[in-house]
Amino acid sequence: MPKKVSHEALERMFSRQYVCMKCNAKIRASPQKVKAGKVKCRKCGYKGLRPKKKDVKGTKK
Repeated sequence: MPKKVSHEALERMFSRQYVCMKCNAKIRASPQKVKAGKVKCRKCGYKGLRPKKKDVKGTKK
């Protein structure tokens, strides 16, 4: 049975978290700056970022 995760923990894990689509580095930035293209990956310099997925690993459907 999956554990219940508090709202504060979900905010920490997924709010303002983005992942580089080229090298999969995790970056924390504001959504407005990401949409404007002002944020780039600190590892590779790529500007294509996607939000971190909220799927729970290890669950069977």
